[in-house]
Amino acid sequence: MLQNEEETLALAGVLAGVLAAGDLVGLEGGLGAGKTTFARGAIHALAVPAETAVTSPTFALLHQYQGRLPIAHADFYRLESDAELEELGVDELLEDGAVLFVEWGRKFPWVASRASLWVELEIVSDDVRRVRLRPQGKRGEELIAGLPSLL
Repeated sequence: MLQNEEETLALAGVLAGVLAAGDLVGLEGGLGAGKTTFARGAIHALAVPAETAVTSPTFALLHQYQGRLPIAHADFYRLESDAELEELGVDELLEDGAVLFVEWGRKFPWVASRASLWVELEIVSDDVRRVRLRPQGKRGEELIAGLPSLL
């Protein structure tokens, strides 16, 4: 359980410490569950300056940042087709070594199959969130194994 926003940001920061070029992290949860908050914590922990605003890419669809690695944060909620997804160039971003955080990624089989880790956030109350980290494939298992045991 994450008791507040600070705990969400802290968990995201710990995860960011084990991410590498080409990792895709899927962020799942209902509206307001904390997906963008989680992404913000990870993006800042990847050495994007704290004064850089990390906002929801719901309308822009994709935001890019430069930290210790190139980073992209995407929201596929409004996308309806594979052609729209292809136009964003997320495949190229991953090939070029970006870390990609995707909200609503399970809508597209390619993204769902490419994710290394799913972060599932569920609203318990106004401040409290239940979080599940679900590894996918060998890289997902490596990410989980690389996390500190206190998690």
